[in-house]
Amino acid sequence: MRRLSPFLFILLLTSWSCQTATQNTNGLTFKISFTPETSAQPQDGRLMLLLANNDKSEPRFQINFGLNTQMAFGVDVENMQPGQEIVIDESAFGFPVRSIDQIPLGDYYVQAIINRYETFHLKNGKDVKLPPDQGEGQHWNTKPGNFYSRPFKVRIDPSLKEPVKLVMDQKIPPIEEPKDTKYVKHIKIQSKMLTEFWGRPMYLGAHVLLPEGFETHPKAHYPLMIYHGHFPSDFGGFSTEPPDLKMDTTDYSDRFHIYGYNKIQKQEAYNFYQQWISRNFPRFLVVEIQHATPYYDDSYAVNSANMGPYGDAIMYELLPEIEKQFRGIGQGWARFTYGGSTGGWEALAAQMFYPEEFNGCFAACPDPIDFRAFCLVDIYKDKNAFWYESDFKKVPRPSHRNYLGQIQATMEENNHYELVLGTHGRSGEQWDIWEAVFSPQGDDGYPKRIFNKETGEIDRSVADYWKENYDLRYILERDWKTLGPKLVGKIHIFCGDMDNYYLNDAVYLMENFLKTTQNPFYKGEVDYGDRAEHCWNGDHQNPNHISRLRYNTMYLPRILKRIQESAPKGADTKSWRY
Repeated sequence: MRRLSPFLFILLLTSWSCQTATQNTNGLTFKISFTPETSAQPQDGRLMLLLANNDKSEPRFQINFGLNTQMAFGVDVENMQPGQEIVIDESAFGFPVRSIDQIPLGDYYVQAIINRYETFHLKNGKDVKLPPDQGEGQHWNTKPGNFYSRPFKVRIDPSLKEPVKLVMDQKIPPIEEPKDTKYVKHIKIQSKMLTEFWGRPMYLGAHVLLPEGFETHPKAHYPLMIYHGHFPSDFGGFSTEPPDLKMDTTDYSDRFHIYGYNKIQKQEAYNFYQQWISRNFPRFLVVEIQHATPYYDDSYAVNSANMGPYGDAIMYELLPEIEKQFRGIGQGWARFTYGGSTGGWEALAAQMFYPEEFNGCFAACPDPIDFRAFCLVDIYKDKNAFWYESDFKKVPRPSHRNYLGQIQATMEENNHYELVLGTHGRSGEQWDIWEAVFSPQGDDGYPKRIFNKETGEIDRSVADYWKENYDLRYILERDWKTLGPKLVGKIHIFCGDMDNYYLNDAVYLMENFLKTTQNPFYKGEVDYGDRAEHCWNGDHQNPNHISRLRYNTMYLPRILKRIQESAPKGADTKSWRY
């Protein structure tokens, strides 16, 4: 037998030591319960055990798919009784550590939380258990009514023989409804269409920014702007008060690598107000919609097999009510839509699916608008969403990068993170909501998977359904003969060429098609930001941390010009111009 070199011996010893450190927790268990005082009723939901190696914040606020995530393990529970102890052992699915018996030795702050489900009796006869939104925008760690335990410190090592017990005796309180002000009003309606689909009362809401002079010009009727985005708690980016000069500026933005971003945002909100009331700024109604679903903070504003007719409900129930209450013009030439990311996809989709109901869309950094570039996956040709195909090696597909191309997460990691938070598409996160929007409904009442959540294997039949119903580039190309004449001059798309989620790849493919359109030519625009990350919106003059706060001031003057050029003869283009 040949003698080992000192270097090789040390390498093997180090490897053995690391394996010992992570494998000596075999037999470790946790027992989680909730008190009768928290609730006397049995509970369904996703029960999660959370561990953090620091006390910067509660563990429930330190779980994500990025490099700095702490550990989470999840199990489904049904009919969990008050006082009943649910065992979390090595069978619980975990991220980023797969099983609790692989938790490295050390000191941790532990916490338990349950994302509570309710049963929905759908119109088609299916019963599904889902977490209804409680006004927070589908965030399991802040959802009102969810139970959780106080964090405490525990040592994970071989001497830990007894189960670690966690008692969920805390309940997240309700969220206070926003109050009306002079400029911002709030509206909420029960949707007949959605109520029928879900088998229980379902609501749509909106925050409406009124133009300067709304009260003093009672005969004016206004164009309507829909600013799509993730669930807004109130109308964002608008403030009648400047930031306090003494406001703390030591806060640090990891995303933008700058200090004092809270004050920057408040200043930008005040700057918008000053422009809003200025003499020459367009007098429009600007609307941010609340349309959270039991799957996500947002419905994607389209009709869906799994979430119901949100597109029609918004278009034919909510918008007419807004226009009735706040004197909207109520005609397609006077409606526009814009937004970024999810809102960018929605802006383009709404313009396409309701082509004569809107006069233009400004889609910034849209979610995948061509499924040949579903981020870095071609769902029509690739066999696996997690790995690039190769005969002799496995190369993981990235899912998130920075502007230098440095990777923070892979597709597998992203989806395993979601699988901890919920099975059957119930994580409330990005990949699951795409399935809830785009997929057909399965026999069990939940969305069919586009790919296996554990292995990444793609289901081609589901991909075909996505293509025919929600692949925006494909639909445009398929239907251009009839759809194109209704969209001339209306499509505007913007994306950074270093988008964190690789969304620019789908924009390239969309642009390739739009440039070839004939009879008619699309007469819109596609533009890119050099080295710009998510969510670049067409501003070549300012950094992303500023431009992302200026959607309204960027797009509204351009919309005014579009109205001046395209309003039909006899249209009301004067009552709101004061």
